[in-house]
Amino acid sequence: AGGDDLIRVGLIGCGGRGTGATAQALKTEGSVRLVAMADAFEDRLEDHLAQLQKQEAIVDRIDVPQERRFVGFDAYKQVLAAGVDLVILATPPGFRPIHFQAAVDAGKHVFMEKPLAVDGPGVRSVLEAAKQAKQQGLAVGVGLQRHHQASYLEAMARLKDGAIGDILFTRAYWN
Repeated sequence: AGGDDLIRVGLIGCGGRGTGATAQALKTEGSVRLVAMADAFEDRLEDHLAQLQKQEAIVDRIDVPQERRFVGFDAYKQVLAAGVDLVILATPPGFRPIHFQAAVDAGKHVFMEKPLAVDGPGVRSVLEAAKQAKQQGLAVGVGLQRHHQASYLEAMARLKDGAIGDILFTRAYWN
């Protein structure tokens, strides 16, 4: 909207899922840069920033100086105010509804990991924030494990095309 093709990403929640989602975002085509990070714990933030910086394919897309590294339970608010266009929400799921609503209120595009909530009020909050995001024209994506993985999509296409004949029975487990 401002004539800049750069997508400025903020990470909220520096665990494994957040770090993985951020690395994937930075490996996409186009101009993407990680510019802000938040976590409740400074050591987690610093450790995961160092992990990202070790990845040769994305190191030039990381620009998170000390003044855009935020620590504490309200650090998400500082990321939202740090000039980001998109936030990755990857804190423990009990925080997701609060962070999602704040991101929508701040006019930010969102990628958030699942689960989206842990109780009924949280689910209702996420659904309401999603309606608001849609009304504001904000993009919202959710990490739905395997739903976009090429090998799974190919397997499903083959099954639908009858590659193994008529399916009479299935059983699935996920441990």
